Amino acid sequence: MLASDQVYWWWDEGLRILSLAHYGPSAYAYGTHTEGGLKAPGRELLGHMQALGMTLDLTHLADQSFWEALDLFQGRVVATHNNCRALVPDQRQFSDDQLRAIIARDGVIGAAMDDWMLLPGWDKANPTPEQVTLSDVVDHIDHICQLAGNARHVGIGTDLDGGFGKEQSPWDLDTIADLQKIPGLLRARGYAEADVEAIMHGNWLRFLRETLPPA
Repeated sequence: MLASDQVYWWWDEGLRILSLAHYGPSAYAYGTHTEGGLKAPGRELLGHMQALGMTLDLTHLADQSFWEALDLFQGRVVATHNNCRALVPDQRQFSDDQLRAIIARDGVIGAAMDDWMLLPGWDKANPTPEQVTLSDVVDHIDHICQLAGNARHVGIGTDLDGGFGKEQSPWDLDTIADLQKIPGLLRARGYAEADVEAIMHGNWLRFLRETLPPA
C-alpha cells in the first residue's frame, strides 16, 4: 500500500512532517546518491500533503527530485538534517541554490553532525574523528546565515539517531549535553545573543508554531 493511501490516517495519528526518500530510490522519489525526479506516487502524495497542511522535509532528495518537489508542492518545507555542498562537495549536501530556495520559502535547515558531512574527504572506512569538531558544524551554520543574510533559517539537526557513534561524530561531542558548546562558538564569531538563541532553538520553535495545527 502506498503512502498516498495512508497519509490521511497518518495525519489523524499525529504525523506532521514527511520526507519522500532516504538513501537510494524510494517508491516516491530519488534519494541520496541516486539521480532522478519525482515518481507518479510521489506527485500524488505531495498533493495530499499540501491539502492537509503537512510539511515536506526535503532532506535526502536527489537534485532533480528536490526541484520538482519545490515546484509542485506549495506548502511549508524544511531540511531537518542537511549541510552545505559548498563546504563539503557531495550530492548528500545541498547547493547554495537549494539552500536559498528553502530560505525563500521561509524554511529552516538543521545542521547535521555526521563527520563525513562536515569535512571534505573524510573517509568512513578509516575514521579519524579527531579531525572534526563542533567548529566545523558552526562553519555550516554560518554559511547558511551568510546566504540568508540573517540567522532565521538554520537550526540544530544533528542526525545523531544511533546510526553511528563517536567514531563518526565531532571530537568534542561526547554526550548530547555538549551541544551547549555551540553557543560559545557562535558568540566567538560575533553572533548576537538573539541570533544564538534563534539557532539553538528559536527557529525550530517558531517554525513549528507556524505549521502545527492548534491543539
